[in-house]
Amino acid sequence: MDALIVCLWICAGVCAATWLASLVTNEHSWVDRIWSIVPVVYVAVFAAAADFADTRLNVLAVLVLLWGARLTFNFARRGGYAPGGEDYRWAILRARLSQWQFQLFNLLFITVYQNIILLLIALPAYTALTHPSPFGVLDAVLAVVFLALLAGETVADQQQWDFHRRKHADLAQGRQPQSRFLRTGLFRYSRHPNYFFEQAQWWVVFGIGAAAAGSALQWTVIGPVLLTALFVGSTMFTESITLSRYPEYADYRAVTSPIVPWPPRRGGASDDRA
Repeated sequence: MDALIVCLWICAGVCAATWLASLVTNEHSWVDRIWSIVPVVYVAVFAAAADFADTRLNVLAVLVLLWGARLTFNFARRGGYAPGGEDYRWAILRARLSQWQFQLFNLLFITVYQNIILLLIALPAYTALTHPSPFGVLDAVLAVVFLALLAGETVADQQQWDFHRRKHADLAQGRQPQSRFLRTGLFRYSRHPNYFFEQAQWWVVFGIGAAAAGSALQWTVIGPVLLTALFVGSTMFTESITLSRYPEYADYRAVTSPIVPWPPRRGGASDDRA
């Protein structure tokens, strides 16, 4: 069976499984739980279709595996796989929508749309499969860039993890945290550096597929484009919640780049305490 057809069947099965799981458990983060796993499977299917004899596909498979392992670890330590580990934003959204509206949102957006994105971002590996060519200097450079972005996301997530542990420890001991949200380290230069690194890695994956085809004009660009659109919408929703909880977040937002790391703007009120 063609590798793309195999991946389409996997996507359909994962859509059905995550949607049914959300109905049975009344938790709506099942796509989050497979987010770091399914793209690894898709890329592995394409590499296997070449009998693991294509260097570019093998490199892609290893890079995406590293991405998945890191993200799975970070999600697990935050309790994402534990019962009740639902994304806090879905409870807020459920309160704003009627039951039928949220269930439609659950089916079409949380389940179908996000699972389609997970397939689309892996399809540059299909481009590499259908355009076999020697692994070149550009591929090597892009692989190194991917690893650098992976390291950046690892640092950002660790800084966030350490901050929340300190914050929760202070609250547990009756102390007021120095800051109610993270604004130091990489978060001094971007309000969401982990989002930046995450999206950039999949743009690099697209670049590797384009390098295989010898042209940047590839329809698989729709994957990173839709992923970026998803993160833009998610960021806007998340920040609206944060701003409602912490009014001082407005000062931080006024001087700090939203996604792309950049030196803080001058002239705004900012508190760099951690």
